Amino acid sequence: MPKQIFVNLPVSDLKKATAFYTAIGATLNPQFSDDTASCMVLSDSIFVMLLTHAKWATFTKKPIVDAHRESEVMLALSAEDRNAVDQITDAAGANGGKVDVNPKQDFGFMYGRSFEDVDGHIWECMFVDMSQMPQG
Repeated sequence: MPKQIFVNLPVSDLKKATAFYTAIGATLNPQFSDDTASCMVLSDSIFVMLLTHAKWATFTKKPIVDAHRESEVMLALSAEDRNAVDQITDAAGANGGKVDVNPKQDFGFMYGRSFEDVDGHIWECMFVDMSQMPQG
């Protein structure tokens, strides 16, 4: 079985966060969701667990950072092509997120954009064309 990753994120409004992640292409897995958490499936191996602040507090005693003001983590997600990068990023902006919070990256073989979700968590969406990657 391939390894899977579960990215756990604290959210201030579970319904709003769930709607945001649905809008950028994730699907809700009801088996691992309830009124304190939404399991959002990005792929067969990537899951984002959206957790209310009360639920988050059951896992750690550390305070929750305000990701709109403080840096906590930057997550990167691969995309099938440049168009998919733009579609995901634009969908984030159209659904309450903030787009291009970091400069766009276009190195020919690699293209990327970034966005903040509704809680300020930063995601980079990247496409790398390995056939165009410089040698050496």
